[in-house]
Amino acid sequence: MTMYDRGASTEARLRRWDGGLSWLAFPGETAERCSHALGADGGVWLLDPLDAPGVDEAVAELGPVEGVAVLSAYHARDAAAFADRYDVPVSLPRWLPRVEARVDAPVERFDGELGTTGLRVREYAPLPGWSEAIAHRPADGTLYAPDTLGTASPFTVDGERLGLYLFQRFVTPKFLHGYDPERILVGHGDGVFQGAAAALEDAVANGRRRLPWALVENGTEQVRALVAALDERG
Repeated sequence: MTMYDRGASTEARLRRWDGGLSWLAFPGETAERCSHALGADGGVWLLDPLDAPGVDEAVAELGPVEGVAVLSAYHARDAAAFADRYDVPVSLPRWLPRVEARVDAPVERFDGELGTTGLRVREYAPLPGWSEAIAHRPADGTLYAPDTLGTASPFTVDGERLGLYLFQRFVTPKFLHGYDPERILVGHGDGVFQGAAAALEDAVANGRRRLPWALVENGTEQVRALVAALDERG
């Protein structure tokens, strides 16, 4: 199976949820890159979007697009295409590296909260070359972790519903214990919409203990994913 499908999407897998939309532009790829549309006051914000048939129509059901944001240094993806289509800049956390050079669109930096979304972002850069924004909206308990957490097969092991990226099992992001989410959105795989808080607690509390299994079962896939992610559309 292909880690990242670099062709044009022919059919997206959409999931509508209360106040938002998530989609896999390439459902058959191993990395299962997931994008999100988040309803907000005055419109919709697109997070780490990949282009795919039917997405614009589904997003329009939520309202007009107010902004496009990239929250991982490796998720430039199709942000520029969406920004051009909706005549908005690409919003980036003030400290996020790498993306600005990889999007052919105006860029706007922000601190703290993303536009009108109510998402509060926290810088997370645990390793050299790793930078992402963990985003949380207290109003409805939405938590978005672009790369640290995932549900795609390279992330999970031993029956986990939600798993840590392999290298995160070494460092264990204990600050995630501070969240009590109603839903968890991730950059790779379907979100967690039932029992999200319990899934998060299990992933963080037991991630390191499961490291040996993760190395055996997912080590090769994780190395492949890391090399392939150096492409700006990861």
